[in-house]
Amino acid sequence: MSTIAPDPDVSVVVIVYNDEERLPTAVGSVLEQTLRNVEVIIADDCSTDGSHEVAQALAAAHPDRVRAIRLPENSGGCGEPRNQGVKVARGRYVMFLDSDDTLEPNACRNMVEAGDRTGAELISGLCVRVHTDSRHDKRVAWYPWLYRATRTVDSVSELPDLFVFDTLSTNKCYRRDFLLDNDLAFPRGIHYEDLLFSAQAYLAARRITLIPNTVYYWNVVEKTAVKSISNRRREINNFADRVEIHRRIDAILERKGLDGLKLWKDIKFLKHDLVLYLRELPFLDDEYRHRFAELARGYVQDFPEAAYDELDRVHAICAQLLLREDWTDLMPAIDTLINRHKISAPLTERDGRVYWTDRYLDDPEMRAVLDVTTLGYHAKRLDQMALRNRLTEYTASGDTVVLAGEIVNPLHTVAADAELSAELEFRARRRSLQTFRFPVPAPRHQGDTIAWRAEVPLARRLRPLGIVDDVWDVRLHLTADGRRTTSRLTVGTVDLEHAEAVPVRPRLTRLMADRLEAQVSAKGHLAFRLTQHGQVARVGRAAVERNLHGRPARAAKGAYRRLRAVRKDLNSGDRKLQVYERMLRRLPVRKGTVVFESHLGKQYSDSPRAVYEELRRRGVPITPIWSYAGERPEGFPEDAELVRRWSWRYLRALAQAEFWIDNQGFPLRLTKRPETTYIQTWHGSALKRMGFHEPTHRMMSEPEQRAYQQALDRFDHFVVRSEHDVRTLARAYRIPEEKLLRTGYPRNDALVRAREGAAPGPEAQRLAERLGLDPDRRVLLYAPTFRANSDGRVRGFEFGFDVERFAARFGDEYTLLVRAHYLNRLTLPPSVAGRVVDVSTEPDITPLLLLADALITDYSSVMFDYALLQRPLVFYAYDWEEYAEDTRGTYFDLLAEAPGPVPRTEDELFAAIGDLSAVQAKYEARLKEFVDKYGEYDRGDAAARIVDRFFGPAGEAR
Repeated sequence: MSTIAPDPDVSVVVIVYNDEERLPTAVGSVLEQTLRNVEVIIADDCSTDGSHEVAQALAAAHPDRVRAIRLPENSGGCGEPRNQGVKVARGRYVMFLDSDDTLEPNACRNMVEAGDRTGAELISGLCVRVHTDSRHDKRVAWYPWLYRATRTVDSVSELPDLFVFDTLSTNKCYRRDFLLDNDLAFPRGIHYEDLLFSAQAYLAARRITLIPNTVYYWNVVEKTAVKSISNRRREINNFADRVEIHRRIDAILERKGLDGLKLWKDIKFLKHDLVLYLRELPFLDDEYRHRFAELARGYVQDFPEAAYDELDRVHAICAQLLLREDWTDLMPAIDTLINRHKISAPLTERDGRVYWTDRYLDDPEMRAVLDVTTLGYHAKRLDQMALRNRLTEYTASGDTVVLAGEIVNPLHTVAADAELSAELEFRARRRSLQTFRFPVPAPRHQGDTIAWRAEVPLARRLRPLGIVDDVWDVRLHLTADGRRTTSRLTVGTVDLEHAEAVPVRPRLTRLMADRLEAQVSAKGHLAFRLTQHGQVARVGRAAVERNLHGRPARAAKGAYRRLRAVRKDLNSGDRKLQVYERMLRRLPVRKGTVVFESHLGKQYSDSPRAVYEELRRRGVPITPIWSYAGERPEGFPEDAELVRRWSWRYLRALAQAEFWIDNQGFPLRLTKRPETTYIQTWHGSALKRMGFHEPTHRMMSEPEQRAYQQALDRFDHFVVRSEHDVRTLARAYRIPEEKLLRTGYPRNDALVRAREGAAPGPEAQRLAERLGLDPDRRVLLYAPTFRANSDGRVRGFEFGFDVERFAARFGDEYTLLVRAHYLNRLTLPPSVAGRVVDVSTEPDITPLLLLADALITDYSSVMFDYALLQRPLVFYAYDWEEYAEDTRGTYFDLLAEAPGPVPRTEDELFAAIGDLSAVQAKYEARLKEFVDKYGEYDRGDAAARIVDRFFGPAGEAR
């Protein structure tokens, strides 16, 4: 007679309600655990199907490992079945599993071993959401950053992200004594029980261990008519339950005096919980909206200001408009919240600032919230805008669909007299299939929008294949004076549910579909889906579906997938490296072929450009190849071959080139053949420690350091502009003496010539004309260094001073050119237009330096280059301590050696700018010393010297 083990390691409580088909799979994932001493408790919430009978059968089949219990009546949630399961559990540890999910085979072993090793009362592992109806086995890890490494904390306060984000109870393992001693149970009669249970468990646990292992597979079915309890967000009681659960958690945090955790949770509620429901509001009636606003207002209006301060601009706008029940302005804001690149409101400009709406601007607090100047909407051209296109009419009659809408016209970007044209595009969602276009007659201005209306003969003109193109998206292309913008059709309150379906004739077979039905996409846009209405079509589709899943179809699909896999493999980085090493590097070197690259292919600029142009000026017979990054190369020379970085043509060009010339580094994993000469011109002298002088490099593993050194060893020659470079860069990158080229930087030849009296050159003059610079105003260039947050994430551009105050004070005297790092996005307010100009996208900085009468920088290496001009330099070091105390450190004390004033405040900066002639006089001698020390080899002939050495003297044929 079999008996249940007296002391299982783990009791897994599997809850089930009307899920007889999936229950065996869930239970099987427990029985197949690599840790064998595990018991299963199936807790049936009084199912009305055969779930309890299935549970009893499983218990009978595994009497020593499976037990089945049944609640006398349905509890209406997940909590009570789990509570009852815990009451009868015998294991040292307890886990929870839903009947539609599964455990990873090693889940119990990994968790128990971690718990026994660390003494943790709560062990948590990685949960993975498996989208079971996805065609490509879509899997999404649940807050993976929490589980990158094993770690143990003695209080959840040490890791607020865990408390705030991972509120699941199912990816965790609990000591049973811990649950019983702390009387931990799920709340009854209310949804979102996981939130409260997890919060209580986190706060009660005296030790928590996280493991970097997947433990739980959360199976998600998106295309279902019956939503799970937590996803029924159109039911107002659903939101009421969520708010009530949060209130209960707040009460616990208040009793424990955990204000810090409360703030983190408030921020998450505003950014996540509230947004889940806001997404549904455009489709719900006024009664629901009002009740929802009441519930939300009653809860979030008492949140501290610090919580609202953490919201981005659109989140904050939605929150404040919701509290005011301003549905007119809120609906467009929600559209942008869901579609973050979309401009949904007409916007308004006041006093040089841009606002979401012109209402509430008399309220200083709301004025601050509604200010969207930093989002840069006003700086976009029409063809750079994604505009809200609100569907205002949808009717279907026979074979024709009538569509009408209104496209928002922010800040009247589309002029009233603009020539307008438009067309609707129906595109199959799956790529590389059909597209159909229909003209839209006479789009017209209508207040703050562009109105349009079209009768679309869908049944006659749209011919789907009928098998693989079941979903069709709709876009409208609007062209105004030659510029085009494309928009999706936002549905909103237009009733599609009762709209008549349109007959359709698929090209392959009508057995698959005979109607097109309008529907709303996940992001709120109009789409169409192929469906079958007639009995013949339904029977036919079933037959076709059977054939599609038959042996011949499976063989065809398998062959197609294999072809896709082969194509993907051929274009993978590893395969390209393999072919490069084994085949391409064996091809003969093409004499005279030179591959140029600047800033990883992002630009045609810098010293590689200067060398290239010197070669062209001399007419040296070379075959030049320039690499570019991205899809469309712009600004590159027309008389050179262009190859996209990491393409096959790029790899072949590098494999066969006689010369590599770049300023940053060709891909580190590409080896260079001995016959190729690699000239590394580099991209600037160093203030901050570089290469192996950086702590992060020194902390690399030995194999990582060796691989990095091998990449650096490819350099045959390394250009330096001073002995400072020799002491810093050359040593940081371990460049031996014999590889150093003491020529100075070719890019700086133009600066040295300008210092000696040469004109700026035609390119700088063309740039001044293109920027519209006023010849009566002097030019200042502001070029600060790259900035990131403390966690390494890129942040938006920060002036460090009030740019509007600058424009007001100096706008009549100076034009300020601002060049931000390409990763730090810059947006200028309209109020400074004409006086402050964004030049961040200019590919080459040298023409900007030539135009500037003075430079404002901070710690950027541009200081070393601009100093060659012997013009005023101002170092705005408002955050010097933060910069200098970075773990990388600096090579010298800028504050002591700067060849110009080092203001630390805005007032000090403006004072320096206000008297640049005094700056010039005071720092003239120090500036010359600075150039002698950091630019001693920049003599105006660097490009010529490099060309002379490697390609022959001027006038001498190679």
